Amino acid sequence: MLKPEPQHSAYDVVIVGGAMIGSAIAWHLACRLDFPGRILVVERDPGFRQASTSLTNSCMRQQFSTPLNVRMSQYCAAFARDFREEIGDGAAPRIHVQAFGYLYLADNEDFAAHLRRVQTMQAGLGAGTRILSRADMERRFPYFDLDGIILGSFNDRDEGYFDGATMLDWWRRMARRRGVETVHGEVVAISRTQNRASAVTLARGTRVNCGWLVNAAGTRAAELAAMAGIAGLPVEPRKRYTYVIAAENPPSPELPLTIDPSGVHMRSDGAHYMIGAAPVDDTPVDSDDFSFDHSLWENRVWPAIAARVPAFERVRVLNEWVGHYAYNRIDRNAILGPHPKLDNFLFANGFSGHGYQHAPAVGRGIAEWIVHGRWQSLDLEELTFARVAQGAAGGETAVI
Repeated sequence: MLKPEPQHSAYDVVIVGGAMIGSAIAWHLACRLDFPGRILVVERDPGFRQASTSLTNSCMRQQFSTPLNVRMSQYCAAFARDFREEIGDGAAPRIHVQAFGYLYLADNEDFAAHLRRVQTMQAGLGAGTRILSRADMERRFPYFDLDGIILGSFNDRDEGYFDGATMLDWWRRMARRRGVETVHGEVVAISRTQNRASAVTLARGTRVNCGWLVNAAGTRAAELAAMAGIAGLPVEPRKRYTYVIAAENPPSPELPLTIDPSGVHMRSDGAHYMIGAAPVDDTPVDSDDFSFDHSLWENRVWPAIAARVPAFERVRVLNEWVGHYAYNRIDRNAILGPHPKLDNFLFANGFSGHGYQHAPAVGRGIAEWIVHGRWQSLDLEELTFARVAQGAAGGETAVI
């Protein structure tokens, strides 16, 4: 049960947002680094009913186009593998990982060349990515119709589903044991004193002074930054649709998470299958807009999966929902660390769909910055806010 009011008037660290990212930061700070200061987490939706954390597909992969994202995902895989030791409690469960793999399909020479380039980079960092010819895929995945496909990029080592919900539960549990306080509330104002964020005001009128203020507010990150006088945070809510289906004649063997050239992706989900897609008009929406476009399935999603997997011509939708990406519109990558002119305001925003799997690395990095004033375990400098003003170049291309 969350407390309705903070127990103190001042905290060394106030984290706004208590879902996957905020909880990772709180746990790493309080438990991993044995931080002696007071930590407050403010969460407006304690049931996480509309959080990206709850509406995720809970997958991890190393097939990213930037080396840093590959390395952050590798840390997630290692953290999940050694979770009981990492969390420091022998009663903690093992994190279930189902390594069905990811498969990117290329239907043109430009994208095929891109997949070859990033495979070389990924393999150089130790990932298990390999390029499969069309003949390779026909042998391994006989249920696909590969008409028009040139090649695939596939990795079934440390790629697939992981039980992030258990990870989140234990981060929160262990943080509470170390004195982290979480309140059900909403930040409505931020006070500034010269080049620092000095306090937050909650909707009930409570004012809380802070030493550090961490923005882990998900799709509401830009709203929170604006309260601190920071304009132009390029993070916006964008819808992503998920469907769980049953097939009358299930394909065999297991279906990797396959990113089709249509943009639709599909994977095994126990005895069923999980399908994901962006809307046709992939534009920003209001952070409270979870309205569902039921025409998307008939007009775009089902035709795409049935064309790629003929067994999906006869399926039944068991469940469906829409969630939000906290989408960074400039380069589809996280924005982390301090603001250049408000030095105690820290960003942990804009993950564009890969925050769930990068939460362990983000939590560790932000906690190290607070304690040591620098990135230690992994250099996250290329993800800082400074690039927003400079005009980011490149960015992450492997966003689905």
